[in-house]
Amino acid sequence: MVKPTKVTNSIRAAREASGMTQAELARQVGVTRQTLIAIEQGKYSPTLELAFQLSRAFGVGLDDLFAYPEA
Repeated sequence: MVKPTKVTNSIRAAREASGMTQAELARQVGVTRQTLIAIEQGKYSPTLELAFQLSRAFGVGLDDLFAYPEA
């Protein structure tokens, strides 16, 4: 069983607000739609490189798209 990540994200909200589909965003950042779904659902943490690509796709900083609990 896959252990969910503690990293949370607002990728789905940002993607929907921009009018992009999962397939479009996945193609833009070079991953499969399945990978993007897993990241949106918190089942997988993206690499640092992919996190930067995702934040740039929306024109926001990493902290605007990803969060990690303090404690």
